[in-house]
Amino acid sequence: MADDQDMVRAGFAALLDAQSDISVVGQAADGQAALEVCAATSPDVVLMDVRMPVLDGVEATKRLADSSSRVLMITTFDIDDYVYAALRAGASGFLLKDATPDELVAAVRVVAVGESLLAPAVTSRLIGHFARQPTLVSTPPSLTGLTPREREVLVWVARGESNAEIAGRLVLAEQTVKTHVSRIFLKLGIRDRAQAVMVAYETGLVSPGVL
Repeated sequence: MADDQDMVRAGFAALLDAQSDISVVGQAADGQAALEVCAATSPDVVLMDVRMPVLDGVEATKRLADSSSRVLMITTFDIDDYVYAALRAGASGFLLKDATPDELVAAVRVVAVGESLLAPAVTSRLIGHFARQPTLVSTPPSLTGLTPREREVLVWVARGESNAEIAGRLVLAEQTVKTHVSRIFLKLGIRDRAQAVMVAYETGLVSPGVL
């Protein structure tokens, strides 16, 4: 748990430690200290504040990109740039600090099992970021290795649909969709759905407001 506000850090840590399936293995008041704690404990999930002294949360997340730890960003700031930068750095989720205790606990569990999480308000800001960008080519080089079916699956992943929902839309077995998603991640060099959303919008495969 990395946050420069002592009360916030202690409160979140106490809440999570009270769960039977979650153990807080370390705390840090800045990004550099967070990296040191992670090196010593190898946590499954890091709750990372965005703005911290010494080293901010985005840079600390970037330096953890090659580790086994997954990062869930938390912030009070109602801003676009940090959302985009955090996802670019490799964050697996992003929550605002006004989330309820149940939402925070659920978010940690989701990220811990390898899924990604974006709060609805954050998702809308992310899409808004891409809506302001110049139009990109429809077939960017980074997607040329995907099959037509994989591109189709990626579109629905970017729309926020689960494997089960995509299976229903495309009349496929859920396991088949899961296999397609895994291959998409491998081919694009990404590790979760949050990054897949970013890639789909960034490359122009999906356009905000177009279903």
